[in-house]
Amino acid sequence: MNIKNIEGLSGDQIRSLVAQGGKFVMYKYCISVVVMTFNNASDFHFIHPGKSRITPGLGHLFTNLFLGWWGIPWGPVYTIGNIATILKGGKDYTAEILSHINQNDPTYGTGTGYNIPGQNNGGSTYNVQNNNETANTYNIPQ
Repeated sequence: MNIKNIEGLSGDQIRSLVAQGGKFVMYKYCISVVVMTFNNASDFHFIHPGKSRITPGLGHLFTNLFLGWWGIPWGPVYTIGNIATILKGGKDYTAEILSHINQNDPTYGTGTGYNIPGQNNGGSTYNVQNNNETANTYNIPQ
């Protein structure tokens, strides 16, 4: 699935927008043909802070209204559920998608301020003790 509205944004910019209230949402729509009902998921949409979560789902709302009812028995069931979800602003997948972005962003977590062995974050990484063993030290900000 694709994510709409994140073109040109870096991982840091996305995290900043999410911290300000941005959301990743998905909408569902169904299309019915007498005895068959297809309940489909849209692409994910990134909703910028302060923007409506309902507006991007309006096309799916109209698809449900005009094409969803006609399948028996699942058409009406899926249509009502999908319309309710769209009017609530879609299904929120922010935590899952942000976790995926963080796991696949090579720059995420590199500027923590902690002295982690193998990373050059400043400060001393190792303390040499009397018995010539090395021990990790961490510079944890307060």
